[in-house]
Amino acid sequence: MKFLDQCKIYIRSGDGGGGAVSFRREKFIEYGGPDGGDGGCGGDVWIEAVEGLNTLIDYRYQQHFKAETGVHGMGRNRAGHNGADVVLKVPVGTQVYEEDQETLVADLDEAGARILLARGGNGGFGNTHFKGPVNQAPRRANPGLPGQERWLWLRLKLIADVGLVGLPNAGKSTFLAAASAARPKIADYPFTTLTPNLGMVDLSTQERFIIADIPGLIEGASEGAGLGVRFLGHVERTAVLVHLIDGTQEDVAGAWRTVRAELNAYGHELAGKSELVALNKIDALDGDTRKARAKALKAACKQPVHLVSGVSGEGVKALLRAAFAEVSARRAAEGRNDAGEPEAWRP
Repeated sequence: MKFLDQCKIYIRSGDGGGGAVSFRREKFIEYGGPDGGDGGCGGDVWIEAVEGLNTLIDYRYQQHFKAETGVHGMGRNRAGHNGADVVLKVPVGTQVYEEDQETLVADLDEAGARILLARGGNGGFGNTHFKGPVNQAPRRANPGLPGQERWLWLRLKLIADVGLVGLPNAGKSTFLAAASAARPKIADYPFTTLTPNLGMVDLSTQERFIIADIPGLIEGASEGAGLGVRFLGHVERTAVLVHLIDGTQEDVAGAWRTVRAELNAYGHELAGKSELVALNKIDALDGDTRKARAKALKAACKQPVHLVSGVSGEGVKALLRAAFAEVSARRAAEGRNDAGEPEAWRP
């Protein structure tokens, strides 16, 4: 399945059905009177977040969505039925923007969230509706109201608790494979990861969280270099960032500064998000080199540095538990339990 996290769609709700002008004509009934029914309402356009989806690829091949028009009213006071609604199924974490790509319409960050995007037009009144003691034979009926139409942008931001950031070839995909059951593409060249990957970390029955691996950042990414910062939106919702540094390179402090500069340039509160710094690929380093590069990295980031290896598994559990501590703190602040579910009400 291909990954798509942004697309433009056109929606239109259904027009309302027109009212009918009709008169009752039956044998042996001298005064028939009006019997025109009302028109049905046009269908609405809804958007709903559902589980089991992680891409907007379905909207790559169909961009136009139109709800059904309401049926016109008929004689014998028969009202037309309402037009069928259109429901757009999207992944959890999808945001809906106006055509200007700046005005937020809806943020579907929970499964089952459902938002009305365009209301269908009301059906018109038939001539029965206008009958009265003065006008006993009205010959007028209302047309149905037109539906609404608009262009919208859908933008997906994956729901994850922990985000992996770093330069290309920092070992993020290897770390994700070691920490979860995810099996991302792993190779010994830069930009192996072209789309975000999600993995479920299962430390114990009460220690579970979702980790997201995004394509690597390079210097100038905020200006469009490499893959740019397009995928950084997928870690905006995370509780903590795990910043992996390739321990086999000489300037580990410079690598950390490069990514931090791009995060600061991106904004959207990423710069102030909690960060865990880890020196990766320590299985390829001797003891003295480990200490020297860990010391240099600590001096640059001004915080403890975790020593990990996605290949051997060394230090992975400790880093994951440190990340889970940050996730637990955020869940507690939001009133959720360790499994990520809302706390049950207690008397």
